[in-house]
Amino acid sequence: MVERNKSFQIAANVIMILLSAMCIVPFILLIMSSITKENILLKYGYSFWPREISFDAYKTLLVDSGSIVRGYIISALVTVVGTVANLTLTTLFAYPLSRKELPGKAFFSFVIFFTMLFNGGLVPSYMMWTGIFHIKNTIWALIVPNLLMGAFYVIMMRTYFTTNIPDAVIEAARIDGAGEWRILAKIVLPMSTPIIATLALLVGLGYWNDWLNGLYYINNDKLYSIQVLLNKMLLDVQYLMSGASGGALTQSITLPATGIKMAVAVMGALPILVVYPFFQKYFVKGIVIGAVKANRILIIESRLSRYTQECVRMESLFF
Repeated sequence: MVERNKSFQIAANVIMILLSAMCIVPFILLIMSSITKENILLKYGYSFWPREISFDAYKTLLVDSGSIVRGYIISALVTVVGTVANLTLTTLFAYPLSRKELPGKAFFSFVIFFTMLFNGGLVPSYMMWTGIFHIKNTIWALIVPNLLMGAFYVIMMRTYFTTNIPDAVIEAARIDGAGEWRILAKIVLPMSTPIIATLALLVGLGYWNDWLNGLYYINNDKLYSIQVLLNKMLLDVQYLMSGASGGALTQSITLPATGIKMAVAVMGALPILVVYPFFQKYFVKGIVIGAVKANRILIIESRLSRYTQECVRMESLFF
């Protein structure tokens, strides 16, 4: 039995190492390609160790370093504010939907599900956000449209509340005099750390990687997020390399176009990779705590059930 468990652990470790390598190796290749000299990259292709190191791609992107710093600050601000707002609205929508006694529950569930299948489309959405809410060229244009609350996240959180928050715990809190807001804050949210951490990660990545809202609603370059700014720089380089600005200018300019593409990907993803390890322990801790709490609740419910059955049996014997 011990040998069997040891063999399973070895096989599992090997599989996890291979999966980890499949995730890490492409990013290493991306970084190496971004610091490889352009002519070497075009001649020999991508390699894990550059034949000749060159930082021309990063120098080209960092010509206007002030815009890069401003883009990172805007992206960080939008990600933090948008993630907090998204989780707040999602929780406040999902918790009532998880309660059986909610009036009109079927109607609200249909409404949230309907939005996953159909939407107004790009043109009506653009007209609504710019003509009615007037968010064009404001920071809210990067936060509100499309990302502020998603039906899929609401359904995920509602399902977690329904399956992992026992009704007995909610009823016990009500018997003790707790209102719905106190139940949500003191019982439901602490027991829902895993789903909150998971959604925070997904929503945060969505905000950080978003550039469509900036493309649609932002014309002021001082409000460009880092993704929009890097995409604009990449398009400018491609425009110059295509010769659209004139043959004489094209001949006099030598830009590392391929290296710039790799550098743009690195600069967009690197902050997330740097920050994630510091938050990983909280993410894992939330999952572990949630699992332990759920296990304890199941044990308590099982003991209560057995105690009730024993009381009924004893009552039938004496009476």
